Amino acid sequence: VFPLLEQLLQQPSSPSCVRQKVLKCFSSWVQLEVPLQDCEALIQAAFAALQDSELFDSSVEAIVNAISQPDAQRYVNTLLKLIPLVLGLQDQLRQAVQNGDMETSHGICRIAVALGENHSRALLDQVEHWQSFLALVNMIMFCTGIPGHYPVNETTSSLTLTFWYTLQDDILSFEAEKQAVYQQVYRPVYFQLVDVLLHKAQFPSDEEYGFWSSDEKEQFRIYRVDISDTLMYVYEMLGAELLSNLYDKLGRLLTSSEEPYSWQHTEALLYGFQSIAETIDVNYSDVVPGLIGLIPRISISNVQLADTVMFTIGALSEWLADHPVMINSVLPLVLHALGNPELSVSSVSTLKKICRECKYDLPPYAANIVAVSQDVLMKQIHKTSQCMWLMQALGFLLSALQVEEILKNLHSLISPYIQQLEKLAEEIPNPSNKLAIVHILGLLSNLFTTLDVSHHEDDHEGPELRKLPVPQGPNPVVVVLQQVFQLIQKVLSKWLNDAQVVEAVCAIFEKSVKTLLDDFAPMVPQLCEMLGRMYSTIPQASALDLTRQLVHIFAHEPAHFPPIEALFLLVTSVTLTLFQQGPRDHPDIVDSFMQLLAQALKRKPDLFLCERLDVKAVFQCAVLALKFPEAPTVKASCGFFTELLPRCGEVEPVGKVVQEDGRMLLIAVLEAIGGQASRSLMDCFADILFALNKHCFSLLSMWIKEALQPPGFPSARLSPEQKDTFSQQILRERVNKRR
Repeated sequence: VFPLLEQLLQQPSSPSCVRQKVLKCFSSWVQLEVPLQDCEALIQAAFAALQDSELFDSSVEAIVNAISQPDAQRYVNTLLKLIPLVLGLQDQLRQAVQNGDMETSHGICRIAVALGENHSRALLDQVEHWQSFLALVNMIMFCTGIPGHYPVNETTSSLTLTFWYTLQDDILSFEAEKQAVYQQVYRPVYFQLVDVLLHKAQFPSDEEYGFWSSDEKEQFRIYRVDISDTLMYVYEMLGAELLSNLYDKLGRLLTSSEEPYSWQHTEALLYGFQSIAETIDVNYSDVVPGLIGLIPRISISNVQLADTVMFTIGALSEWLADHPVMINSVLPLVLHALGNPELSVSSVSTLKKICRECKYDLPPYAANIVAVSQDVLMKQIHKTSQCMWLMQALGFLLSALQVEEILKNLHSLISPYIQQLEKLAEEIPNPSNKLAIVHILGLLSNLFTTLDVSHHEDDHEGPELRKLPVPQGPNPVVVVLQQVFQLIQKVLSKWLNDAQVVEAVCAIFEKSVKTLLDDFAPMVPQLCEMLGRMYSTIPQASALDLTRQLVHIFAHEPAHFPPIEALFLLVTSVTLTLFQQGPRDHPDIVDSFMQLLAQALKRKPDLFLCERLDVKAVFQCAVLALKFPEAPTVKASCGFFTELLPRCGEVEPVGKVVQEDGRMLLIAVLEAIGGQASRSLMDCFADILFALNKHCFSLLSMWIKEALQPPGFPSARLSPEQKDTFSQQILRERVNKRR
């Protein structure tokens, strides 16, 4: 075939349409993997065809497909012959860039990257040809730094980024001696790459950026993220010298009195710092103190620059925790930015990071942080999700204060919301009131998520221990939570039928139970009673999840067992009624119910001894749940059975129901394995079989023979011999769950 294709492609008399067909045919053939040396003549002809604009796209496709064959790296001599052909396209590439011909520059770049990316290791190995490979690397560098802003003036530079990863991996994979030689050649190249990437990451002028469509802005944002990832990767090659390099450039830029600097240049350098500091531990870097010192000198005249300043401070929050003396240099900038809605995401996320990482050093600034935060919350400057983050930040902050300080700040922080809730509780329900209630409950819930005053010594080592307040008297969070509880009772008197409000109420207590643990104890009876009322009115997964938390933390304590038992029996009874009415519309409730049952068996199996609990109905509902199409629900049901079966001997009602209805469970499991359930769930069904085998062996050996007897069960594809082998293997395996 190839000689024919060569002849047709090289014949001057061949019409353009025929030559195009030839290139497409060649392009398809090489995808079947053809030895690269057999393609040599055709590849050369395709390179020649690149000069014909009609054949350009087909030629590019053919060359890229031929070079990208997985086996091509075996033909090193052919690859070496291709390098001059690729380098020979540089004039055409420069011409295309000059003329704004994006298609041509894109195509030539694809060819250069295909050769470099697929064969960098093979070509690096050819030491005597190092200069020609370096020339190819420089050609790809030109493509990375192609003039213009991505994606408006050019779409080529993004193609090259993975090449730099590959080249770096290949260099670092050599043994130490060889690696040192390559590092000498390529470290300067990678420093140049950093400059090129930071130049490409620069925003256009405000005027130009204003004309970009939202789609173009989003593509540019993603492109900058790709650049950020590349810089982070390059740090492995260049190390601390890269940070010093960026710091020196930024320092020169900000302190030079000779020429005015553009905000774009400053922003790009900071973006480089932020990219590295976000993922790499810069705590030992000697340039970070200088950087923190430079940040307040930046003249912030622009939203994009301000955003990057914020994110850079956030990326350095762990460093600030180790160097608390520097907090005062940057905290005022963050608090000032909180008041600007355009900096909402960056300022709030940065404050949250600082409050999380540096909380034991923030008490001197706490009053100011709380005051500024309260102000922006009251003015409703931020969107809902940022308000929630801000509350989480304040939770971290308050956790590190003295108890009386926590109470004082908590009261001033949530009093306005308490007053709003009281007012809303009195009013006639309407949609805007509902939104306001859900918003306030969400704020309180996020505050209690991170507000933790129970300090544990093993969490903090060394000098930090001396900073910790020693909690005395009642837990301030519980004091405030009891006030909130009374108010929520009032709100629920009018909103008990609203699923969203009920969910928001459950979220507050689920978060605070997790944080407070035993300190929550005084509120257990009241909460159990309220949960029972909510679940009886509108059964909801969130109420079951909160019940599960209470069972997990308090069911084993005799003082709390009666209210928890009463709640457990009530939600079980309501859920069983739901099963009678048709549970298919509520997979989330069934999922949470199964998790609750499993938790009860794990923490307090006595809950299954109560005469008022219909264990048989619970068992049958769980078997039904195994047949749900939703994977999480099936997983939760399997989890219930793997907790239930080991209790056959110790909990009499459980033993009785397994004896009576265990065969039904086995049939459901066999149906699932026989094709009714997703393959990804097979481990969960294996857990049930394993538990049956371990705890009910004699019953299982009888049931499995009976169950597999009917022809066509659990699948028409199975022969009696296969079923027999399966049951023997199952019964034999009582030790190794994996098998």
